[in-house]
Amino acid sequence: MTRHQVFSWSRFWAVVVKEFVQMRRDRLTFGMMIGVPLMQLILFGFAINSDPKQLPAAVLLADYGPQGRTLLSAIQNSGYFTFVRQVRSESEARDVVARGEVQFVINIPENFTRDLLRGDRPVVLVEADATDPSATSNAIGSLRTTINTALQHDLKGPFASLAGTDGPVDLRIHAKYNPEAITQYNIVPGLMGVVLTMTMVMITGLAITRERERGTMENLLSMPTRPFEVMLGKIIPYILVGYVQMGLILVASHVLFHVPMLGSLGLLLLVALVFITANLAMGITFSTVAQNQLQAMQMSFFFFLPSILLSGFMFPFRGMPSWAQTIGEVLPLTHFLRIVRGILLKGNGFDDVILQLWQIALFAAIALTIGVKRYRQTLD
Repeated sequence: MTRHQVFSWSRFWAVVVKEFVQMRRDRLTFGMMIGVPLMQLILFGFAINSDPKQLPAAVLLADYGPQGRTLLSAIQNSGYFTFVRQVRSESEARDVVARGEVQFVINIPENFTRDLLRGDRPVVLVEADATDPSATSNAIGSLRTTINTALQHDLKGPFASLAGTDGPVDLRIHAKYNPEAITQYNIVPGLMGVVLTMTMVMITGLAITRERERGTMENLLSMPTRPFEVMLGKIIPYILVGYVQMGLILVASHVLFHVPMLGSLGLLLLVALVFITANLAMGITFSTVAQNQLQAMQMSFFFFLPSILLSGFMFPFRGMPSWAQTIGEVLPLTHFLRIVRGILLKGNGFDDVILQLWQIALFAAIALTIGVKRYRQTLD
């Protein structure tokens, strides 16, 4: 056995030290190794909540008697509901639910107090946006107990017999848009946004770094092209790829999972164009910052992780703390999920989605501007 075949501790430690030096020089990779576990710890520990409370609700109050106000106070005190507005008609109630402004509408009918004191068991109607069953199931489950116990202090003495064994009020719940609480109706449309985010950002994130590593960047730099022209030229081919992915998901959602398509397909394709552009612009921006393809992949993952966790795809958006919702509102996936679920399940039109659409467009414009500024026309 020769000398070089024997294990050498000095050579071993030399390799170890070399790896630590290389790790120190590659600060982005080292930051990812520290940042990703911290991000997961913070998001899963503080931001993710499978039992959302303080859900926004509206009130359609046609009876201003004391029992109606007592009932509303008990519903709010349950912790699951926060009354953010009072609507004046059933059509207005339908509109605020369709646009996603509130999760519930509590309808206290006319002559509620009179019918209650007569022992006629008045009906309280609760309309719920059930596009995300996990966001509403616990709140709906708490309503029955809350309503049965809310009027205990009012129904005493001569009114004690009105309480009854079934409670003094008849509760009717209309779970709109997904009454059977089918999980696929919520997950499959959202998967469209998740797939587009993952693939579009990742593919374009490698665009310029690949050119630089292969040496073909010099050819681009020698051409009389402007930064904006280069970026658009790299983005447009992948828009077609995004539409192909979107078409496959739409066909599969209809054929395999029977997800309804109540809205306009043309509107959905228009919204998808803005969303795809936003993700491609983000990927191009990453590619102008990264020094190599590995760094571009790391940046893409660092963007994709909070997108999937804070957008409302996996966990109820309104169950997150306010700081997590603020971060989620910046991400284009959050708004795209609301739009695509609204178009497919609610039949929303352009007026209903414009608020979410312009926020995606704003993100795309900012990302594209940063990418153009970062693009270098020299190899230095």
